Amino acid sequence: MEDIDHSLSTINVQEICFGMDRATDERSLAAFLQIFSSPNLLETLIPRLSDAEITEILDFVSVVMHKHFSEKEYHRFFLNK
Repeated sequence: MEDIDHSLSTINVQEICFGMDRATDERSLAAFLQIFSSPNLLETLIPRLSDAEITEILDFVSVVMHKHFSEKEYHRFFLNK
């Protein structure tokens, strides 16, 4: 049986798949978010969002970071300080 690389950077868009196992879900989510945050996608999407949608996205991401990051991690990973 061959070794499977479970690192988050080893998946491409054709391999995004959810529900198989945790490792695949994590790699798929990382790939999905990388694609979602591409400049071209964001430049197209953001002007189409309503004010409420912008607030919902910001609130969701902020809650997730607050739940899973210490203040030190937030500064290190999000603010790059």
